Amino acid sequence: MWHNDRSVVRTFSTHHAQNCWVMISGVAGWKKVRPNAPDGVTNVFIILSTALANGRNVDVFINGDQVERATLR
Repeated sequence: MWHNDRSVVRTFSTHHAQNCWVMISGVAGWKKVRPNAPDGVTNVFIILSTALANGRNVDVFINGDQVERATLR
């Protein structure tokens, strides 16, 4: 389901492969950036971190408890 024009509240990652998490306003709890392909996880995490650092909103597609797609507004 798409969640449009939301702010990124927090981001989190570790040195482990494909271990990135995000909190989105209006969406309960931490959501994992979907661990399917390393480049995909990195690309989505960069969008989310850029939004957080610059006060920009995002549109995110969340499937269950995982963020699959994101666009920077």
